[in-house]
Amino acid sequence: MAAAAVVDAPRPAHTLTAQQSPPQFRINEGHVAPSQLGWLRSTPADASIEEIRQRLQDDGYVWVKSVQPREDVLAMREHFFSQFSDTGLLKPGTAPVDGIYNTADDVSLHRGVGGGNPRGDEELRRLTDAHTTAQYLDFVSHTALREMVRDIMSWDEEVMLHRTLLRHCVPGGSSTGIHYDRLFLRGGDAFFLTAWVPIGDVSSIGGGLHYLSNSVGLGQALEDDYDERSRDFSEQDKISAFNRNMAATGYLADHPEEFMREHRRVAEVEGTAAKGFKWLIANFEAGDVVFHHPCTIHGSCGNDDPSGRIRLSTDLRFYDKKDFDAGRADNRWMNYWRVDDKL
Repeated sequence: MAAAAVVDAPRPAHTLTAQQSPPQFRINEGHVAPSQLGWLRSTPADASIEEIRQRLQDDGYVWVKSVQPREDVLAMREHFFSQFSDTGLLKPGTAPVDGIYNTADDVSLHRGVGGGNPRGDEELRRLTDAHTTAQYLDFVSHTALREMVRDIMSWDEEVMLHRTLLRHCVPGGSSTGIHYDRLFLRGGDAFFLTAWVPIGDVSSIGGGLHYLSNSVGLGQALEDDYDERSRDFSEQDKISAFNRNMAATGYLADHPEEFMREHRRVAEVEGTAAKGFKWLIANFEAGDVVFHHPCTIHGSCGNDDPSGRIRLSTDLRFYDKKDFDAGRADNRWMNYWRVDDKL
């Protein structure tokens, strides 16, 4: 995707302190320099809703601690991995709730996009079925999570897209490239809110998300640039993340430093201060949820968890029911995930 100008000088990022040594943050085959790293800002669940809304507006994300009870999240983790207990995915003798990767059975097919591609038809069937089990559907309908979405957005009622993304990212697997969510949900013009839910603890080197600080303006500029260049596209191409104007994967870049270099050059020509951008990382705990804007730029870190823990998470998207009923969202996303749905 062609570079677009940075629209505003970014605010200072939440930087690492001298007492906090930067982790070795890996994405795919490269590392990110410590000078480009910062920490995500956490927000307690009992903060005022005004503060939570303001942080989403200011930062493009709000990381809310302990939205769901820890025991409920760990029960979901145990349920998910129990479905793979006889496939060779988990280390023998370990509990499903721990989700420890079986490195002795490591094969290249486990190292696809997201680091958790299933091996063969049987694992694929189980992963597909995992998106519609009663336990999972109850989990993503958790009262505390849904109330938080409604409170943040001041909606009377929310609609969650049926197409959610359960991802299990194994140690050493590949990472999700740099993107913003609007890239993949262009059908319809309504605002949507993403909730990224780690299902278990995820350390800063365990494969969690990383966010580009103050990036909503840049993401919106990229989207505006796309709108201009796609005027002669068919309607089908306009809403596809894999049209002729996009990279093969739909991502903006495979690596944070590649993305930073491209957009810093543009910013220097334009006279804006892109050097203030930082990639923000965190140590997430079971029960946490990160809510973010559709144009917030982010990706996932490589999973280098020293204990071999598999990162499990789900991506949820929410619309105001009034917008959804008015036809301002894309109904393609009301189908449950399938590996071949090309969405």
